[in-house]
Amino acid sequence: MSVNEIVTSEIRDKICTISFFNPKGNSLSTLHLLRLTKEFNDVSYNENVNLVILKSGGDGAFCGGASIDELVKFDRFEKAKEFFFAFGKLLLTMIRCQKPIVARVHGKIVGGGIGLVSACDYAIAKKDASLRLSELTIGIGPFVISPFVIRKIGISAFTHLSLDTQWRDAEWGKNFGLYAKVVDTNEELDQEINKIAEDLSRFSVNSMIKLKEIFWEKTENWDQLIDERAEISARLILSEIASGRLQKIIGNQ
Repeated sequence: MSVNEIVTSEIRDKICTISFFNPKGNSLSTLHLLRLTKEFNDVSYNENVNLVILKSGGDGAFCGGASIDELVKFDRFEKAKEFFFAFGKLLLTMIRCQKPIVARVHGKIVGGGIGLVSACDYAIAKKDASLRLSELTIGIGPFVISPFVIRKIGISAFTHLSLDTQWRDAEWGKNFGLYAKVVDTNEELDQEINKIAEDLSRFSVNSMIKLKEIFWEKTENWDQLIDERAEISARLILSEIASGRLQKIIGNQ
């Protein structure tokens, strides 16, 4: 992926690979969110695609969550809410995509990145894929992503992850259901991704569509929920506490 291409997609042998990139830890800006949402919308009804692989560029972090560079610039509630709702809208689009989504996870995932993996149907991670919910440390909370993360790992694990804001290793992620498998090397990661992708590409599309409906049943009212959570996040990100902590992070970069 070129450094100038923040989101790309490629279809080959009924497999669509969607990739995103940001040189700052693969964090997600509004542009990333909108482009990813469009890609998942487009692929959902594409008859030439049986499944989707989600990956990020580089060998560092899989996803650093929301872009700090963008968060620190918010000075109006409407603009802040628009961003957080766009994040939630992406996750909603992913769980409503008719095709199963397999995540290729390498490196750390932080904050909203955990929401991104949670909205996938299957994830294979490299052993360096440690994870952390860090929102409380900047004066907000994992409100928008919480429905997706709780659905994936359960309320107890989410509670612990949210409150102590500590790093967990990839095995923790596997034990609590965020990852299906953990492997040692990039080569093994690609081998496992290729294997599950090849298997799924041969299965009945209609069967997988029905399975996804079961995976994410009883989420029909989440649009309103995400709107409410986006409003909470927007108000908190504009607080004096959050503004001060974001400025300190920017100053240390």
